[in-house]
Amino acid sequence: MPTNSSPHKSGFVAVIGKPNVGKSTLVNALVGTKIAIVSPKPQTTRRVIRGILSRADTQIIFVDTPGIHLLARARAPLLNRAMVQAAENAVNDVDAIVFVTDGARAPTDEDVRIGEMLNAQARAPVLIALNKMDLLKPEDVQRVTEAHWALASHADWMRVSATRGENLDKLLDQIIARLPAGPEYFPADQVTDQTLPAIAAELIREQVLLKTRQEVPHAAAVAIEQWEERRADLTHIAATIFVERDSQKGILIGARGAMLKQIGQVARAEIEAWVGHPVFLELWVRVWDDWREQPNRLRELGLVEE
Repeated sequence: MPTNSSPHKSGFVAVIGKPNVGKSTLVNALVGTKIAIVSPKPQTTRRVIRGILSRADTQIIFVDTPGIHLLARARAPLLNRAMVQAAENAVNDVDAIVFVTDGARAPTDEDVRIGEMLNAQARAPVLIALNKMDLLKPEDVQRVTEAHWALASHADWMRVSATRGENLDKLLDQIIARLPAGPEYFPADQVTDQTLPAIAAELIREQVLLKTRQEVPHAAAVAIEQWEERRADLTHIAATIFVERDSQKGILIGARGAMLKQIGQVARAEIEAWVGHPVFLELWVRVWDDWREQPNRLRELGLVEE
């Protein structure tokens, strides 16, 4: 337990960055458990998700956020604009900010805009995590690192690899050094603030992202319609996958239901790992025309605030 000379530290840490820089992969690695879905598709994360790391002397609540991208300012659907706004709002009322960048290459215009937003808005200390360090060529290290470091004023930095676990201990030390003394906000054995149905919905959507292409992944959303503990060792779950077009519905179902069956099989196994016993998973596909542009639909799916 912490002594009088080293009080318990705790705080909220926003993890932000453009799409596809590995924010969720980094949060999962730091927490030590998969609490956020990951895929190669941009905008995999749609909601703010909290992952909790508890130690004897520290509790860190990581706030994983949707990717911030420039197109959301203009032609993107309402959903994308709401996601970017949620990410930008997340830097308020936190104790530290981890700005994740693709450290294998020079910063982009999106990185620059995020840095400008932090300079204007952030009140918490900023750490720049240059992810994918294992892909950075040795001759580019100094040039690329200095370019990323310059993105945000008064920021410190660390080169890391979320997939390989490199320098994550050093990044954690930097984060903890910036946290205030504080209590445990969550029980020590809790790793996320998400409910099991919310986790299940995301695990199903993850398989849609991984197994489909073109416009289908971005047009899909998942809602849990029924969650019933039929026995102590069996949970019945009925979920609906919403898409925007009949053609997308056909792709998701597949020939003789083959695609939907594949999605269900893998998602069920992932859900069972969370609930700790067998799951009976029913999947349905339904068309909601242009749901990403409709505030009422977004609220029903929990993707925007009431």
